[in-house]
Amino acid sequence: MPTAAQIRAARALLNWSQQDLAAASKIGRRTVNAAESGHLVSYDTLRAFRKAFEAKGVKFFRHRDGVSVRLIER
Repeated sequence: MPTAAQIRAARALLNWSQQDLAAASKIGRRTVNAAESGHLVSYDTLRAFRKAFEAKGVKFFRHRDGVSVRLIER
């Protein structure tokens, strides 16, 4: 599931505000803010974020050196 840093980076790739992510994932903006701040959120919430981002071409990666995100052109 995406980390707080990956959520922030994915929003930046799409030029989305927290409200944009909240609308796309059907999750409240306060929960988006909490997740990006590193607070614990549910697995279902993280899955909703990931699904919203992946629908727009964002891919999430884990490496031995850390994590990253990438925007895949469609």
